[in-house]
Amino acid sequence: MTHARPPVLALFEHRDGVNYVTLNRPSRGNAIIPALLDDLAAALAEAAKSGGPLVLTGQGRAFSTGGDIAGFLDHAGDSQTLRQYASEMVGALNDILLTLRDHPGTVIAAVNGPVTGGSMGFVLAADRVLICEHAFAQPYYASIGFAPDGGWTALLPLRIGAARAAGWIASDARLDAKQLHRIGLADRLLPPADLMPAACAEAGAARWLDPEVILQARRDCGLDPVRLAEGLEAERQAFLRHVIRPETRDRMTTFVESGRKAG
Repeated sequence: MTHARPPVLALFEHRDGVNYVTLNRPSRGNAIIPALLDDLAAALAEAAKSGGPLVLTGQGRAFSTGGDIAGFLDHAGDSQTLRQYASEMVGALNDILLTLRDHPGTVIAAVNGPVTGGSMGFVLAADRVLICEHAFAQPYYASIGFAPDGGWTALLPLRIGAARAAGWIASDARLDAKQLHRIGLADRLLPPADLMPAACAEAGAARWLDPEVILQARRDCGLDPVRLAEGLEAERQAFLRHVIRPETRDRMTTFVESGRKAG
């Protein structure tokens, strides 16, 4: 009996001196699960070997809709199992963000659709953010009961300021692409058809840039890898404290059930 190979959840391609990594779980909005993070880590390792610019985008209508809440609920039978699952998930996500910040070349996030929860880290870890006009971003932490992860407290304040970052998380507001561009979270706002051509053009122009200068600039602009790792670990520890609370499990259940009814 032959068994079908599981789909690769993060696709890698090296073309014309540019690395392309595409999140590939479109049926679930490219929501994060351990297998996706494993495949993404493998793709980024290949990109690091090649060196040069990296374009990160999503397959389908969404960029990535954060951690798959159904996956957390599947492990919520007891607190220890849930805590272990969450620890591995957030830890793997943190490793991805540190890898992106250490990539030897310009990192461009081509945000092709919604980005929520911890997936915002993929955007925050990029050097350049290009966003299509129908995209939006939303924290969802205060709605679900998770503590912020994915750099919402370790990276976002560097982009938009601490007060604005905290206020956004507290309000759980959905910001559209124009608002994200206005507050400085996105560098360019583009029609959907122009997003990837623009990302490819920027990446092509970045092929000749010195990676050592890029790495040094990241560190000197407040993204020193040691301090970033400490900030991300603090997020992970807070996440573990919150995820096992009974009220968080109730909120997760309500969120998943409301999605099923809407579907």
